[in-house]
Amino acid sequence: MRAVAITGTRSTGHRSLDEYARLFADYLGPFAQDAHFYIGGAKGIDSLSLLWLAGNTAADITVVTPGTVDQQPAEARQAIARTRERIKEVVELGAPELKTPAYHARNRWMVDRSSMTIGFPHGDDPSSGTWQTLNYTADRGKPRLIVPV
Repeated sequence: MRAVAITGTRSTGHRSLDEYARLFADYLGPFAQDAHFYIGGAKGIDSLSLLWLAGNTAADITVVTPGTVDQQPAEARQAIARTRERIKEVVELGAPELKTPAYHARNRWMVDRSSMTIGFPHGDDPSSGTWQTLNYTADRGKPRLIVPV
């Protein structure tokens, strides 16, 4: 079974939901057969990809949060609740503070358990969590698929 980490921007309002559905069909769909996806429990790409995978594939899904699900934004909590029957596992890493180091630790946790990462960055900011995750993947010698949004 292929294990895939998904990372991406929280800022998704610049594209329509139909555009994201097409992107996910094109770039997640080919990897979904006999796959296990690790998705961060945040808003934006995390929630959108969770909803798409749960509704369009039979892939296993693990949602990973840096703290707890209750600490996530409303959009993310709603996506998790709507797809709960399709989620194989929810991992709450229990970080004492939800600051940048906690999110980076969550991203490393997902990459360390995956054989590849699919990233949906918005822009080229190397300090963004998406690029940090993609670069961590590369540093580990693992493949990464980058789909700019």
